[in-house]
Amino acid sequence: MKILFWTLLGLVFYCYLGYPLLICLLSRFFSKPVHRSAIFPSVSIVIAVHNEEDVIKVKLDNLLALDYPKDKIEILIGSDASTDATNHIIQDYFNERLRVFIHPQRRGKMMTVNELVAQARHEIIFFNDARQSLQEDALKNLVQNFADPSVGCVSGELLFTKTESGVAQGVNFYWEYEKFIRYHEARLHSMLGATGAIYAIRKSLYVAAPQEVVLDDMYTPFKIIAQGYRAIFDETAHAFDKAAHSATEEYRRKARTLYGNYQIFSLLPGLFNPLKSPIAIQLFSHKFLRVMVPFLMMLLLPLNFLMADKGIYKWIFDLQIIFYAAAFMGVLTRRQKEGILKLISKLSYVPYVFCLLNFAALAGFYRFIGAKQEIAWKKARQQ
Repeated sequence: MKILFWTLLGLVFYCYLGYPLLICLLSRFFSKPVHRSAIFPSVSIVIAVHNEEDVIKVKLDNLLALDYPKDKIEILIGSDASTDATNHIIQDYFNERLRVFIHPQRRGKMMTVNELVAQARHEIIFFNDARQSLQEDALKNLVQNFADPSVGCVSGELLFTKTESGVAQGVNFYWEYEKFIRYHEARLHSMLGATGAIYAIRKSLYVAAPQEVVLDDMYTPFKIIAQGYRAIFDETAHAFDKAAHSATEEYRRKARTLYGNYQIFSLLPGLFNPLKSPIAIQLFSHKFLRVMVPFLMMLLLPLNFLMADKGIYKWIFDLQIIFYAAAFMGVLTRRQKEGILKLISKLSYVPYVFCLLNFAALAGFYRFIGAKQEIAWKKARQQ
């Protein structure tokens, strides 16, 4: 029983602390620099949308204001059966660089993206989401990395605006932690997935994803890595967004994402083979163990309870109870905006968001084994 206990505890700590420290150390000694240069290849900007009337005009204005040669950009936007004013806005937005594709029937994001890429005329595909805005030099900074012939995919950095919400602060903290890992993974070889709001690839390396895929920003980089190229992270190319303000909003987004992780594992099992995959250890340590943690913790607590009368095991059990109690207090105080309850909310947001994300991992697993995830995407943020 002791061996099982320490194995479970060790895996949890390795996943969240040991692996980030290991990948940081390895990247310092075995880093593979990217040879960047001020190049300006032709770029096709691709956006799939559904019911984005509130942001789509601002997004198009943002794209057309990018600091990049105007004659080397085209924008392809595909509306997947939008029922609001999105279609009217994009059809009336006259610009010679904008190409609009309207689909009357809902088909899902992957079908839309596959068609847009097939229609793209340029050598670099720049993927975007409608909601996030881009820094003026974001595209210019991204494409400089393609001067290195080993690079097939480049992801930029998503920055969240500051907020007082406990959930938003927790999400922002988690995202900074994820970017730290992604940065060092890319220095060693490749990041594990891109940021859907800001990433670019060589069109020649694009592999059309199956219709059911929900994480194109993970599937596409993995298929590029499988072809022998690198997927790297560039922290100088910025997109901006607001962190989720509610637990429901973040739970919806994360449950879909973690369902997508299980789906990718089943579609690309060869990436776990260390003899053929340069990211096998990273994939197991970062992505696979991450979705296994809630199951490990569900075993760890009752096992620890059976041993709680023995020295260090009592201390560990007490710490677990305190951690889960803090998470529960985060639930109760997440909407408080003043006084002592606001302070409690701030102190509790890390364990609260940690538990929320792990619960979302369980929901993602349930959706995966029951095939209960819809292909067509829905906006996580409610306006």
